[in-house]
Amino acid sequence: MTTWIRGMVRHRAPRLAATAGGIAIAVALIATLGVFLGNARATMTQRAIARVAVDWQVEVQPGADPAAVEAAVRAAPGLDTVLPVGYATSPALTSAAGGTAQSTGAARVLGLPDGYATAFPGELRTLAGAGTGVLVAQQTAANLHAAPGSQIAVQRPGLPDATVTVDGVVDLPAIDSLFQAVGAPAGAQPQAPPDNVLLLPAGRWHALFDPLAAARPDLVRTQLHSRIAHDLPPDPAEAYTAVTAAAHHLEADLAGAGLVGDNLGATLAAARADARYADLLFLFLGLPGAVVAALLTAAVTAAGAARRRREQALLRARGATARQVLRLAVAEAAVVGVAGAALGLAATARALTAWSAGAAGAGLLVAVLTVVLPTWRDLSRTSVATARRPTGRDRRAPAWMRAGLDLLLLAGAATIVLAASRGGYQLVLAPEGVPQISVDYWALAAPALLWAGGGLLAWRLAYLLLVPGRRLTARLLRPLAGTLSGTAAATLARGHRQAARTIVFIALAGAFAASTAVFAATYRHQAGVDAQLTNGADVTVTRPDGVAANAADGVPGVAAAEPMVHRFAYVGSDLQDMYGIDARTIGRHVALQDSYFTGGTAPQLLDRLAQSPDAVLVSAETVKDFQLSPGDTLKLRLPGAHGGRPVAVQFHYAGVVKEFPTAPTDSFLVANAGYLAQQTGDAPNTLLVTAAAGARPADVATRLQARLGPGTQVTDIDSARRIVGSSLSAVDLSALANVELGFALALIAATAGLLLVLGFAERRRTFALATALGARPRQLAGLVWAEVAVVGACGLLFGALLGAALSRMLAALLTGVFDPPPDRLTLPWPYLLAGLGLSVACLAAAGAATVVAGRRPALTVLRDL
Repeated sequence: MTTWIRGMVRHRAPRLAATAGGIAIAVALIATLGVFLGNARATMTQRAIARVAVDWQVEVQPGADPAAVEAAVRAAPGLDTVLPVGYATSPALTSAAGGTAQSTGAARVLGLPDGYATAFPGELRTLAGAGTGVLVAQQTAANLHAAPGSQIAVQRPGLPDATVTVDGVVDLPAIDSLFQAVGAPAGAQPQAPPDNVLLLPAGRWHALFDPLAAARPDLVRTQLHSRIAHDLPPDPAEAYTAVTAAAHHLEADLAGAGLVGDNLGATLAAARADARYADLLFLFLGLPGAVVAALLTAAVTAAGAARRRREQALLRARGATARQVLRLAVAEAAVVGVAGAALGLAATARALTAWSAGAAGAGLLVAVLTVVLPTWRDLSRTSVATARRPTGRDRRAPAWMRAGLDLLLLAGAATIVLAASRGGYQLVLAPEGVPQISVDYWALAAPALLWAGGGLLAWRLAYLLLVPGRRLTARLLRPLAGTLSGTAAATLARGHRQAARTIVFIALAGAFAASTAVFAATYRHQAGVDAQLTNGADVTVTRPDGVAANAADGVPGVAAAEPMVHRFAYVGSDLQDMYGIDARTIGRHVALQDSYFTGGTAPQLLDRLAQSPDAVLVSAETVKDFQLSPGDTLKLRLPGAHGGRPVAVQFHYAGVVKEFPTAPTDSFLVANAGYLAQQTGDAPNTLLVTAAAGARPADVATRLQARLGPGTQVTDIDSARRIVGSSLSAVDLSALANVELGFALALIAATAGLLLVLGFAERRRTFALATALGARPRQLAGLVWAEVAVVGACGLLFGALLGAALSRMLAALLTGVFDPPPDRLTLPWPYLLAGLGLSVACLAAAGAATVVAGRRPALTVLRDL
């Protein structure tokens, strides 16, 4: 056996190296993607934790002793920080400024202990004045015309008003969770945060509201803001399970005296769905590459099938048993499998992990399936005499082609995609409050069927061109082969199996490269759209008391500015965000995709809004809940200007909006700003600024902040891109894309060049005999280039078509990865052209190598064979 292996290495080294190389590509791809998945999950968990300002908000229940609850919470294992925060409700806040009195509606007054801002830095952002002492929220300061040094009177039911002096103005980035309804059932509609918030030092708060707690306990409560130890499992799903279990355990220990608002668990719940999408990205984008590499290995082995059968027949004729021949095949599989696995793992340059072991096992399995299995099949079905007999010219279509298997597979893929494209379909479902995640793995069958069906369809088309369409092929090859075009077509028809196999593999490798590149480019583009959608524009200026339309005029780097009104409105009892726009101009300065709307394109819906002053666009959920039809009257209650009493305003339902700049992901409304101003006196409080070409949005934001002062919030798209989106989008897909695109190029090079070279190598005898019969080198070169042209053109064309179909399917099935869904796919032309160039270069290199090899003396070649 050792002698046999040495002989193979000495005389069949190129073929063994090619087989090991195919295994190495598969192993390296699987191992690298495994490392990516592990790192991606850990990064998702870390970033989900970093986004949470306060992990747990433990609310003391009525009748319970706050001190006893605090002691129990501090005694709970795994808690790093526990600080008590007082919550009180005031009927109103008043302030006198500039000779006029300002008053708000109901306000929430919090009592913060010393060191709160340091312990939970994500809760407060200082805008003006000091960061400690008596602090007023930005919108409240605007409503009261208050600034550091202003005095505010706090109303207390049944008690005299208390006066405090403002030390600073702050923003509350996590205001939604800060004022959440602790203990609300899963799926409950979140309540809107308060418009007016005042923050006091804990000592001052207790002095003002402890007397109120005795008389009106319903207006005063206590929460314990806590941070747990973050030594959590790296997988978001496991981290979610651990955090929620700890929260439930604490609630059980409190025995009804306190409820836990699990902010960290809620954030990890979203991250676990993103982790499943990362797994699906691996299956959709990575697994096909590994399969193509494995099939390439099988094709390399199959290219020498005839020679292998003759060698096995010779061994059996000299007395070797079938078992001995099979052992030799096992030895060959072990050599190429171990060499390929070692080379693949070495190429990843990573520490050995479970994924590495699995990848190596997959490489050995590929070696067994591609080397041992064909040998066993030949030994079982072929006699010595049959194996030594030359292969016949069977030009019949394969059985699967006669049965239409490729068409059936494609029909199955189309059926699954159509079913998955129905409204409301979600590939990954993570219900709120439920620890299990539901993944529709049946949808994975669609791309698998498309891969298989597309590959077989490419084989069918190649067969139809090369065998029944031989005359057409001859006419097409006349410019390359000249008078030998008929001979070239006949040669291709006689070797149509090898030619079709090469065409199919070029198509599959090209489709893998194209679909991965298009998906990654579309994902990157939509990540930018998501940031633009979240921030509203390159730079967004927000000032609660209003911002002038010309506030950005003259600021360096500003190209244009679009004013917008952002208020709230009641649809029945449902409080929703309300946006007032100039429908005729907003499309010039703000990117609005057609996917943001339902029932028409973005220009069509905006034109519909502009034509009717009282028109309003609503969410699909509102249409369903209130059974609206186009043109229906919709009466909304809008707060008056500067927090005045609500005003009933009549609108007409004009269309459905799903997404809008700066809007939340749930229900909201879009109307004409002029009509809102006419009905309520609301002035624009948001300015959407477009940066000039070459200007950095962050620099423009800094200049605007300096001009407009600390009472104005200015955000830029670069900052939004870093913090918005799902935790999946936070993990840059370019890492996965770069890995896959690199392997895709390697597969293209291998399929485009290697299979052709091996196919030509098997026909050295044919070329040698043609030379001996008088064929000139130029004529032989024409035969070679004719086959290169047919195989390359067909493979690249079929690959482009299959890649386009796969890209559209992946975008349809993985809709949850995109936020918002794309209007169209993004084509990465530089990469696609690079892949095309590499394919053509490898085809040319294979043809040139064959032409050079064909110049060897015919007798020398025949003697070697």
